[in-house]
Amino acid sequence: MKVTVAVLDKKGDNVVDRTLGVLNDLSVGQVCNFGLISPKKAVFEKNIGLLRRQGIDSSTATGFVSSKPRATGYEFLQLDDAALVFEGRVYSPTPRKVVMEQVAKEPQHCERLLQTLLSNADGDYMFLMLKEGWIAAGRDPVGVQPLYFGENQDVAVFATNKEALWKLGIENPGSFPPGNLAYVNSSGFQFKAVKTLPYAEVTALTLDEAAKKLQLLLEESIRRRTRDVNEVAVAFSGGLDSSLVAYLASKLGLKVTLLHVSMENQAETEEAIVASDKLNLPIEIDLFKDSDVEMALPQVVALIEEADAVKAAVGLPFYWTAEKAAEEGLNVMLAGQGADELFGGYQRYVAELCRDGVEAVRKTMFGDVAGIHMSNLERDLKITGWFDVELRLPFAWVDLVEFALNLPIECKIEPKADTLRKLVLRKVALNVGLPLSMVDKPKKAVQYSTGMNNAIKRVAKKQGKTANEYVNELFQSFRNKP
Repeated sequence: MKVTVAVLDKKGDNVVDRTLGVLNDLSVGQVCNFGLISPKKAVFEKNIGLLRRQGIDSSTATGFVSSKPRATGYEFLQLDDAALVFEGRVYSPTPRKVVMEQVAKEPQHCERLLQTLLSNADGDYMFLMLKEGWIAAGRDPVGVQPLYFGENQDVAVFATNKEALWKLGIENPGSFPPGNLAYVNSSGFQFKAVKTLPYAEVTALTLDEAAKKLQLLLEESIRRRTRDVNEVAVAFSGGLDSSLVAYLASKLGLKVTLLHVSMENQAETEEAIVASDKLNLPIEIDLFKDSDVEMALPQVVALIEEADAVKAAVGLPFYWTAEKAAEEGLNVMLAGQGADELFGGYQRYVAELCRDGVEAVRKTMFGDVAGIHMSNLERDLKITGWFDVELRLPFAWVDLVEFALNLPIECKIEPKADTLRKLVLRKVALNVGLPLSMVDKPKKAVQYSTGMNNAIKRVAKKQGKTANEYVNELFQSFRNKP
Protein backbone atom coordinates (compact mmCIF):
# COMPACT_ATOMS: atom_id res chain seq x y z
CA MET A 1 0.00 0.00 0.00
CA LYS A 2 1.25 3.44 -0.86
CA VAL A 3 -0.47 6.83 -0.92
CA THR A 4 1.20 10.08 -1.95
CA VAL A 5 -0.21 13.55 -1.28
CA ALA A 6 1.11 17.03 -2.13
CA VAL A 7 -0.39 20.05 -0.35
CA LEU A 8 -0.05 23.79 -0.93
CA ASP A 9 -1.33 26.32 1.59
CA LYS A 10 -2.86 29.21 -0.35
CA LYS A 11 -2.07 31.75 2.38
CA GLY A 12 1.57 30.74 2.59
CA ASP A 13 1.24 29.18 6.05
CA ASN A 14 3.02 26.03 7.19
CA VAL A 15 1.23 23.02 5.70
CA VAL A 16 3.34 20.25 7.26
CA ASP A 17 1.04 19.43 10.19
CA ARG A 18 -1.97 18.99 7.90
CA THR A 19 0.03 16.81 5.51
CA LEU A 20 1.25 14.59 8.35
CA GLY A 21 -2.26 14.43 9.77
CA VAL A 22 -3.55 12.97 6.50
CA LEU A 23 -0.74 10.41 6.41
CA ASN A 24 -1.49 9.41 9.99
CA ASP A 25 -5.20 8.93 9.21
CA LEU A 26 -4.42 6.82 6.13
CA SER A 27 -2.03 4.56 8.05
CA VAL A 28 -4.47 3.45 10.78
CA GLY A 29 -4.02 -0.26 11.46
CA GLN A 30 -1.03 -0.58 9.17
CA VAL A 31 2.69 -1.09 9.78
CA CYS A 32 3.97 1.74 7.62
CA ASN A 33 6.88 3.84 6.47
CA PHE A 34 6.46 7.58 6.07
CA GLY A 35 8.11 10.27 4.02
CA LEU A 36 7.91 14.05 4.12
CA ILE A 37 9.43 16.11 1.32
CA SER A 38 9.60 19.91 1.27
CA PRO A 39 11.40 22.14 -1.21
CA LYS A 40 14.46 22.19 1.07
CA LYS A 41 14.43 18.96 3.05
CA ALA A 42 13.31 15.32 2.80
CA VAL A 43 12.89 12.98 5.77
CA PHE A 44 11.90 9.31 5.90
CA GLU A 45 10.88 7.60 9.15
CA LYS A 46 8.84 4.72 10.53
CA ASN A 47 6.42 6.85 12.51
CA ILE A 48 4.75 10.23 12.24
CA GLY A 49 6.12 11.45 15.55
CA LEU A 50 9.70 11.35 14.28
CA LEU A 51 8.67 13.39 11.23
CA ARG A 52 6.95 16.00 13.40
CA ARG A 53 10.13 16.48 15.43
CA GLN A 54 12.04 17.60 12.34
CA GLY A 55 10.50 21.07 12.63
CA ILE A 56 10.03 21.46 8.87
CA ASP A 57 8.21 24.66 7.93
CA SER A 58 6.94 25.04 4.37
CA SER A 59 3.84 26.20 2.53
CA THR A 60 4.23 23.23 0.14
CA ALA A 61 4.90 19.63 1.12
CA THR A 62 4.62 16.13 -0.25
CA GLY A 63 4.09 13.19 2.05
CA PHE A 64 3.71 9.49 1.50
CA VAL A 65 2.73 6.50 3.57
CA SER A 66 3.81 3.06 2.40
CA SER A 67 3.72 -0.49 3.70
CA LYS A 68 7.18 -0.97 2.18
CA PRO A 69 10.42 0.94 2.82
CA ARG A 70 11.13 3.84 0.51
CA ALA A 71 12.47 2.73 -2.87
CA THR A 72 16.10 3.46 -3.54
CA GLY A 73 17.54 5.38 -6.49
CA TYR A 74 15.80 8.36 -8.06
CA GLU A 75 12.39 8.20 -6.47
CA PHE A 76 12.93 11.78 -5.36
CA LEU A 77 15.46 14.48 -6.12
CA GLN A 78 16.36 17.27 -3.71
CA LEU A 79 17.59 20.55 -5.21
CA ASP A 80 18.63 23.75 -3.46
CA ASP A 81 15.12 25.18 -3.31
CA ALA A 82 12.96 22.53 -4.96
CA ALA A 83 12.18 18.80 -4.85
CA LEU A 84 11.06 16.42 -7.59
CA VAL A 85 9.06 13.33 -6.61
CA PHE A 86 8.42 10.51 -9.07
CA GLU A 87 6.03 7.59 -8.58
CA GLY A 88 5.52 4.74 -11.01
CA ARG A 89 7.68 3.40 -13.76
CA VAL A 90 9.13 4.50 -17.10
CA TYR A 91 9.82 1.62 -19.45
CA SER A 92 11.43 3.33 -22.45
CA PRO A 93 12.93 5.27 -24.13
CA THR A 94 13.45 8.15 -21.65
CA PRO A 95 14.39 6.74 -18.24
CA ARG A 96 13.23 8.79 -15.28
CA LYS A 97 16.84 8.75 -14.03
CA VAL A 98 18.01 10.66 -17.10
CA VAL A 99 15.31 13.31 -16.76
CA MET A 100 15.89 13.75 -13.05
CA GLU A 101 19.64 14.07 -13.56
CA GLN A 102 18.98 16.72 -16.22
CA VAL A 103 16.66 18.59 -13.85
CA ALA A 104 19.42 18.54 -11.23
CA LYS A 105 21.87 20.03 -13.74
CA GLU A 106 19.45 22.57 -15.20
CA PRO A 107 16.72 23.32 -12.62
CA GLN A 108 15.91 26.57 -14.41
CA HIS A 109 14.70 24.46 -17.35
CA CYS A 110 12.60 22.05 -15.28
CA GLU A 111 9.37 22.83 -17.15
CA ARG A 112 10.91 21.94 -20.51
CA LEU A 113 12.44 18.76 -19.10
CA LEU A 114 9.18 17.63 -17.51
CA GLN A 115 7.41 18.25 -20.82
CA THR A 116 10.09 16.09 -22.48
CA LEU A 117 9.31 13.29 -20.05
CA LEU A 118 5.59 13.47 -20.80
CA SER A 119 6.17 13.71 -24.54
CA ASN A 120 8.67 10.89 -24.98
CA ALA A 121 8.50 8.40 -22.14
CA ASP A 122 6.54 5.16 -22.26
CA GLY A 123 5.43 4.44 -18.73
CA ASP A 124 2.87 4.42 -15.95
CA TYR A 125 3.79 7.32 -13.69
CA MET A 126 3.05 10.60 -12.06
CA PHE A 127 5.44 13.25 -10.78
CA LEU A 128 5.34 16.25 -8.47
CA MET A 129 7.74 19.18 -8.32
CA LEU A 130 7.65 21.47 -5.30
CA LYS A 131 8.91 24.98 -4.73
CA GLU A 132 7.85 27.34 -1.99
CA GLY A 133 4.30 28.43 -2.86
CA TRP A 134 4.18 26.38 -6.08
CA ILE A 135 3.64 22.76 -7.17
CA ALA A 136 3.83 21.21 -10.64
CA ALA A 137 2.39 17.78 -11.46
CA GLY A 138 2.16 15.44 -14.42
CA ARG A 139 0.55 12.10 -15.30
CA ASP A 140 1.33 9.55 -18.01
CA PRO A 141 -0.54 10.03 -21.32
CA VAL A 142 -2.95 7.09 -20.87
CA GLY A 143 -3.55 7.69 -17.16
CA VAL A 144 -2.48 4.33 -15.81
CA GLN A 145 -1.01 5.77 -12.61
CA PRO A 146 -3.80 7.20 -10.39
CA LEU A 147 -3.68 10.91 -9.62
CA TYR A 148 -6.37 13.29 -8.34
CA PHE A 149 -6.49 17.01 -7.62
CA GLY A 150 -8.68 19.61 -5.94
CA GLU A 151 -8.79 22.79 -3.91
CA ASN A 152 -10.80 24.74 -1.38
CA GLN A 153 -10.29 28.20 0.09
CA ASP A 154 -7.33 27.03 2.20
CA VAL A 155 -5.35 24.42 0.25
CA ALA A 156 -4.69 22.97 -3.19
CA VAL A 157 -3.89 19.26 -3.31
CA PHE A 158 -2.64 16.47 -5.56
CA ALA A 159 -2.94 12.86 -4.32
CA THR A 160 -2.92 9.28 -5.56
CA ASN A 161 -6.27 8.55 -3.93
CA LYS A 162 -9.42 10.52 -3.25
CA GLU A 163 -9.49 9.86 0.48
CA ALA A 164 -6.45 12.09 1.04
CA LEU A 165 -8.30 15.01 -0.55
CA TRP A 166 -11.49 14.27 1.36
CA LYS A 167 -9.56 14.40 4.63
CA LEU A 168 -8.31 17.87 3.68
CA GLY A 169 -11.85 19.11 3.12
CA ILE A 170 -12.03 18.73 -0.67
CA GLU A 171 -15.33 17.01 -1.36
CA ASN A 172 -15.21 16.55 -5.12
CA PRO A 173 -11.68 15.66 -6.30
CA GLY A 174 -11.03 15.61 -10.03
CA SER A 175 -9.18 12.93 -11.92
CA PHE A 176 -5.96 14.51 -13.20
CA PRO A 177 -6.12 14.64 -17.04
CA PRO A 178 -3.61 12.21 -18.58
CA GLY A 179 -0.71 13.67 -20.54
CA ASN A 180 -1.07 17.07 -18.88
CA LEU A 181 1.35 19.22 -16.92
CA ALA A 182 -0.35 21.23 -14.16
CA TYR A 183 0.78 24.10 -11.99
CA VAL A 184 -0.84 25.36 -8.83
CA ASN A 185 -0.15 28.37 -6.62
CA SER A 186 -2.28 30.60 -4.43
CA SER A 187 -4.38 31.58 -7.47
CA GLY A 188 -5.36 27.99 -8.31
CA PHE A 189 -4.64 25.41 -11.00
CA GLN A 190 -3.44 25.80 -14.58
CA PHE A 191 -3.26 22.79 -16.91
CA LYS A 192 -1.21 22.42 -20.08
CA ALA A 193 -1.83 19.52 -22.47
CA VAL A 194 1.54 18.02 -23.45
CA LYS A 195 0.79 14.57 -24.88
CA THR A 196 -2.86 13.62 -25.17
CA LEU A 197 -4.56 11.05 -27.38
CA PRO A 198 -5.41 12.50 -30.82
CA TYR A 199 -8.60 11.82 -32.73
CA ALA A 200 -6.97 11.32 -36.13
CA GLU A 201 -7.82 10.11 -39.60
CA VAL A 202 -8.24 6.39 -40.15
CA THR A 203 -5.10 4.57 -41.30
CA ALA A 204 -5.86 2.55 -44.42
CA LEU A 205 -4.86 -1.02 -43.52
CA THR A 206 -6.24 -4.44 -44.33
CA LEU A 207 -6.99 -6.85 -41.50
CA ASP A 208 -3.83 -8.83 -42.27
CA GLU A 209 -1.65 -5.71 -42.31
CA ALA A 210 -3.18 -4.43 -39.09
CA ALA A 211 -2.69 -7.77 -37.34
CA LYS A 212 1.00 -7.96 -38.27
CA LYS A 213 1.66 -4.45 -36.98
CA LEU A 214 -0.38 -5.01 -33.83
CA GLN A 215 1.50 -8.20 -33.04
CA LEU A 216 4.83 -6.36 -33.18
CA LEU A 217 3.50 -3.57 -30.96
CA LEU A 218 2.05 -5.95 -28.40
CA GLU A 219 5.22 -8.03 -28.24
CA GLU A 220 7.31 -4.89 -27.78
CA SER A 221 4.96 -3.57 -25.10
CA ILE A 222 5.21 -6.80 -23.10
CA ARG A 223 8.99 -6.86 -23.58
CA ARG A 224 9.32 -3.32 -22.22
CA ARG A 225 7.02 -4.00 -19.28
CA THR A 226 8.90 -7.10 -18.18
CA ARG A 227 12.53 -6.12 -18.80
CA ASP A 228 13.35 -5.96 -15.10
CA VAL A 229 11.70 -9.25 -14.05
CA ASN A 230 11.99 -12.95 -14.82
CA GLU A 231 8.60 -14.00 -13.46
CA VAL A 232 5.11 -12.53 -13.72
CA ALA A 233 1.55 -13.31 -12.78
CA VAL A 234 -1.20 -12.92 -15.36
CA ALA A 235 -4.77 -12.17 -14.30
CA PHE A 236 -6.36 -15.00 -16.27
CA SER A 237 -9.92 -15.62 -17.38
CA GLY A 238 -9.13 -18.02 -20.20
CA GLY A 239 -10.46 -15.48 -22.68
CA LEU A 240 -8.77 -13.92 -25.68
CA ASP A 241 -7.03 -10.93 -24.04
CA SER A 242 -5.45 -12.66 -21.05
CA SER A 243 -4.56 -15.77 -23.08
CA LEU A 244 -2.74 -13.70 -25.68
CA VAL A 245 -0.84 -11.66 -23.07
CA ALA A 246 0.14 -14.82 -21.18
CA TYR A 247 1.22 -16.66 -24.33
CA LEU A 248 3.37 -13.81 -25.65
CA ALA A 249 4.95 -13.27 -22.21
CA SER A 250 5.91 -16.94 -22.03
CA LYS A 251 7.37 -16.78 -25.55
CA LEU A 252 9.65 -13.97 -24.34
CA GLY A 253 11.14 -16.42 -21.84
CA LEU A 254 9.30 -15.26 -18.72
CA LYS A 255 8.09 -17.66 -16.07
CA VAL A 256 4.33 -17.09 -16.23
CA THR A 257 1.84 -18.08 -13.53
CA LEU A 258 -1.83 -17.79 -14.43
CA LEU A 259 -4.08 -16.60 -11.60
CA HIS A 260 -7.78 -17.34 -11.91
CA VAL A 261 -10.43 -16.33 -9.38
CA SER A 262 -14.18 -16.88 -9.53
CA MET A 263 -17.22 -17.76 -7.53
CA GLU A 264 -17.79 -21.48 -7.09
CA ASN A 265 -19.46 -23.51 -9.83
CA GLN A 266 -18.84 -21.12 -12.72
CA ALA A 267 -18.36 -22.54 -16.22
CA GLU A 268 -15.48 -20.13 -16.86
CA THR A 269 -13.27 -21.90 -14.32
CA GLU A 270 -13.26 -25.14 -16.28
CA GLU A 271 -12.65 -23.14 -19.45
CA ALA A 272 -9.67 -21.44 -17.79
CA ILE A 273 -8.22 -24.82 -16.80
CA VAL A 274 -8.58 -26.11 -20.37
CA ALA A 275 -6.99 -22.91 -21.70
CA SER A 276 -4.03 -23.18 -19.30
CA ASP A 277 -3.45 -26.75 -20.48
CA LYS A 278 -3.44 -25.64 -24.10
CA LEU A 279 -1.03 -22.82 -23.26
CA ASN A 280 1.09 -25.26 -21.22
CA LEU A 281 1.25 -22.74 -18.37
CA PRO A 282 0.67 -23.35 -14.64
CA ILE A 283 -2.52 -22.00 -13.15
CA GLU A 284 -3.54 -21.14 -9.59
CA ILE A 285 -7.29 -21.21 -8.96
CA ASP A 286 -9.16 -19.66 -6.04
CA LEU A 287 -12.92 -20.08 -5.76
CA PHE A 288 -15.12 -18.07 -3.42
CA LYS A 289 -18.49 -18.20 -1.65
CA ASP A 290 -21.04 -15.49 -0.90
CA SER A 291 -19.61 -15.22 2.62
CA ASP A 292 -16.24 -14.30 1.09
CA VAL A 293 -17.91 -11.57 -0.95
CA GLU A 294 -19.55 -10.20 2.18
CA MET A 295 -16.16 -10.10 3.92
CA ALA A 296 -14.14 -8.54 1.08
CA LEU A 297 -16.63 -6.11 -0.43
CA PRO A 298 -16.27 -3.31 2.17
CA GLN A 299 -12.52 -3.16 1.54
CA VAL A 300 -13.00 -3.23 -2.25
CA VAL A 301 -15.51 -0.36 -2.09
CA ALA A 302 -13.09 1.60 0.11
CA LEU A 303 -10.26 1.05 -2.36
CA ILE A 304 -12.20 2.03 -5.49
CA GLU A 305 -13.61 5.05 -3.59
CA GLU A 306 -16.94 4.97 -5.43
CA ALA A 307 -20.49 3.85 -4.71
CA ASP A 308 -20.62 1.85 -7.94
CA ALA A 309 -21.94 -1.73 -7.84
CA VAL A 310 -20.60 -2.58 -11.31
CA LYS A 311 -17.10 -1.36 -10.46
CA ALA A 312 -17.26 -3.30 -7.21
CA ALA A 313 -18.21 -6.48 -9.08
CA VAL A 314 -15.27 -5.98 -11.45
CA GLY A 315 -12.98 -5.00 -8.59
CA LEU A 316 -13.62 -8.10 -6.48
CA PRO A 317 -11.83 -10.53 -8.86
CA PHE A 318 -8.91 -8.12 -9.12
CA TYR A 319 -8.78 -7.86 -5.32
CA TRP A 320 -8.50 -11.60 -4.89
CA THR A 321 -6.12 -11.98 -7.83
CA ALA A 322 -3.77 -9.35 -6.41
CA GLU A 323 -4.02 -10.95 -2.97
CA LYS A 324 -3.04 -14.31 -4.47
CA ALA A 325 -0.14 -12.76 -6.39
CA ALA A 326 1.16 -11.21 -3.18
CA GLU A 327 0.87 -14.53 -1.34
CA GLU A 328 2.86 -16.22 -4.11
CA GLY A 329 5.55 -13.53 -4.01
CA LEU A 330 4.69 -12.35 -7.52
CA ASN A 331 5.24 -8.59 -7.43
CA VAL A 332 4.38 -7.88 -11.09
CA MET A 333 1.07 -8.81 -12.68
CA LEU A 334 0.05 -8.43 -16.32
CA ALA A 335 -3.56 -8.04 -17.45
CA GLY A 336 -5.52 -7.40 -20.64
CA GLN A 337 -7.20 -4.14 -19.59
CA GLY A 338 -7.90 -1.79 -22.48
CA ALA A 339 -8.36 -4.38 -25.22
CA ASP A 340 -12.15 -4.12 -25.25
CA GLU A 341 -12.16 -0.32 -25.61
CA LEU A 342 -9.38 -0.34 -28.22
CA PHE A 343 -10.63 -3.17 -30.44
CA GLY A 344 -14.41 -3.13 -30.06
CA GLY A 345 -15.01 -5.78 -27.40
CA TYR A 346 -18.42 -4.54 -26.25
CA GLN A 347 -21.69 -5.45 -27.90
CA ARG A 348 -22.88 -1.85 -27.58
CA TYR A 349 -20.29 -0.87 -30.20
CA VAL A 350 -21.87 -3.26 -32.70
CA ALA A 351 -25.33 -1.94 -31.91
CA GLU A 352 -24.16 1.64 -32.46
CA LEU A 353 -22.41 0.71 -35.70
CA CYS A 354 -25.59 -0.87 -37.05
CA ARG A 355 -27.72 2.04 -35.88
CA ASP A 356 -25.58 5.15 -36.43
CA GLY A 357 -22.69 4.21 -38.69
CA VAL A 358 -18.91 4.12 -38.63
CA GLU A 359 -18.05 7.67 -37.55
CA ALA A 360 -20.44 7.58 -34.60
CA VAL A 361 -18.96 4.39 -33.19
CA ARG A 362 -15.41 5.64 -33.80
CA LYS A 363 -16.15 8.70 -31.66
CA THR A 364 -17.70 6.55 -28.93
CA MET A 365 -14.72 4.19 -28.84
CA PHE A 366 -12.30 7.12 -28.78
CA GLY A 367 -14.19 8.64 -25.85
CA ASP A 368 -14.08 5.34 -23.98
CA VAL A 369 -10.31 5.04 -24.47
CA ALA A 370 -9.71 8.68 -23.51
CA GLY A 371 -11.72 8.10 -20.33
CA ILE A 372 -10.44 4.64 -19.45
CA HIS A 373 -8.38 6.03 -16.59
CA MET A 374 -11.59 6.95 -14.79
CA SER A 375 -13.73 3.99 -15.85
CA ASN A 376 -11.22 1.19 -15.24
CA LEU A 377 -7.55 1.89 -14.63
CA GLU A 378 -7.74 3.91 -11.41
CA ARG A 379 -9.94 1.22 -9.87
CA ASP A 380 -7.58 -1.61 -10.78
CA LEU A 381 -4.32 0.15 -9.89
CA LYS A 382 -5.61 1.19 -6.46
CA ILE A 383 -6.74 -2.38 -5.73
CA THR A 384 -3.53 -4.09 -6.79
CA GLY A 385 -1.44 -1.37 -5.12
CA TRP A 386 -3.07 -2.20 -1.80
CA PHE A 387 -1.22 -5.53 -1.96
CA ASP A 388 2.02 -3.97 -3.27
CA VAL A 389 1.49 -5.77 -6.57
CA GLU A 390 2.54 -3.75 -9.60
CA LEU A 391 -0.07 -3.98 -12.35
CA ARG A 392 1.43 -3.56 -15.82
CA LEU A 393 -0.85 -3.28 -18.81
CA PRO A 394 0.54 -4.15 -22.26
CA PHE A 395 -2.46 -2.66 -24.07
CA ALA A 396 -1.85 0.71 -22.36
CA TRP A 397 1.37 1.57 -24.23
CA VAL A 398 0.57 4.91 -25.81
CA ASP A 399 2.06 3.91 -29.21
CA LEU A 400 -0.18 0.84 -29.31
CA VAL A 401 -3.18 2.90 -28.15
CA GLU A 402 -2.70 5.48 -30.91
CA PHE A 403 -2.28 2.74 -33.52
CA ALA A 404 -5.48 1.02 -32.40
CA LEU A 405 -7.50 4.24 -32.33
CA ASN A 406 -6.66 4.91 -35.96
CA LEU A 407 -7.53 1.45 -37.27
CA PRO A 408 -10.52 1.06 -39.62
CA ILE A 409 -13.65 -0.04 -37.78
CA GLU A 410 -13.88 -3.08 -40.05
CA CYS A 411 -10.66 -4.34 -38.44
CA LYS A 412 -12.48 -4.42 -35.10
CA ILE A 413 -16.19 -5.17 -35.57
CA GLU A 414 -18.70 -5.94 -38.28
CA PRO A 415 -22.21 -4.48 -38.67
CA LYS A 416 -23.99 -7.69 -37.69
CA ALA A 417 -25.28 -8.87 -34.34
CA ASP A 418 -23.34 -12.15 -34.21
CA THR A 419 -19.88 -10.74 -34.94
CA LEU A 420 -17.20 -12.00 -32.53
CA ARG A 421 -15.75 -8.47 -32.17
CA LYS A 422 -12.05 -7.60 -31.66
CA LEU A 423 -11.37 -9.06 -35.10
CA VAL A 424 -7.81 -7.80 -35.44
CA LEU A 425 -6.86 -9.11 -32.01
CA ARG A 426 -8.30 -12.51 -32.90
CA LYS A 427 -6.24 -12.44 -36.09
CA VAL A 428 -3.09 -11.79 -34.03
CA ALA A 429 -3.97 -14.71 -31.75
CA LEU A 430 -4.43 -16.96 -34.77
CA ASN A 431 -1.16 -15.79 -36.32
CA VAL A 432 0.92 -16.50 -33.20
CA GLY A 433 -0.54 -19.98 -32.87
CA LEU A 434 -3.20 -19.83 -30.18
CA PRO A 435 -5.76 -22.67 -30.43
CA LEU A 436 -8.89 -21.87 -32.40
CA SER A 437 -11.03 -22.42 -29.29
CA MET A 438 -9.33 -19.39 -27.69
CA VAL A 439 -9.32 -17.32 -30.85
CA ASP A 440 -13.05 -17.74 -31.31
CA LYS A 441 -14.13 -17.56 -27.67
CA PRO A 442 -16.93 -14.98 -27.27
CA LYS A 443 -16.42 -12.02 -24.96
CA LYS A 444 -18.13 -12.15 -21.56
CA ALA A 445 -17.78 -9.40 -18.98
CA VAL A 446 -15.75 -10.43 -15.93
CA GLN A 447 -18.44 -9.49 -13.41
CA TYR A 448 -20.78 -12.00 -15.11
CA SER A 449 -18.34 -14.76 -16.08
CA THR A 450 -16.96 -14.96 -12.52
CA GLY A 451 -20.40 -14.79 -10.93
CA MET A 452 -19.47 -11.70 -8.89
CA ASN A 453 -22.42 -9.62 -10.06
CA ASN A 454 -24.98 -12.17 -8.92
CA ALA A 455 -23.08 -12.82 -5.71
CA ILE A 456 -23.28 -9.14 -4.72
CA LYS A 457 -27.00 -9.18 -5.50
CA ARG A 458 -27.49 -12.22 -3.23
CA VAL A 459 -25.49 -10.66 -0.39
CA ALA A 460 -27.44 -7.41 -0.74
CA LYS A 461 -30.77 -9.24 -0.82
CA LYS A 462 -29.98 -10.82 2.56
CA GLN A 463 -29.82 -7.26 3.88
CA GLY A 464 -33.10 -6.35 2.20
CA LYS A 465 -31.36 -4.09 -0.31
CA THR A 466 -30.55 -3.90 -4.00
CA ALA A 467 -26.91 -4.25 -5.06
CA ASN A 468 -26.69 -0.49 -5.66
CA GLU A 469 -28.18 0.30 -2.25
CA TYR A 470 -25.85 -2.13 -0.50
CA VAL A 471 -22.70 -0.84 -2.20
CA ASN A 472 -23.75 2.75 -1.55
CA GLU A 473 -24.24 1.94 2.14
CA LEU A 474 -20.73 0.46 2.29
CA PHE A 475 -19.33 3.52 0.57
CA GLN A 476 -21.06 5.94 2.93
CA SER A 477 -19.79 3.97 5.90
CA PHE A 478 -16.26 4.29 4.54
CA ARG A 479 -16.65 8.03 3.82
CA ASN A 480 -18.06 8.78 7.25
CA LYS A 481 -15.50 6.89 9.31
CA PRO A 482 -13.59 9.06 11.81
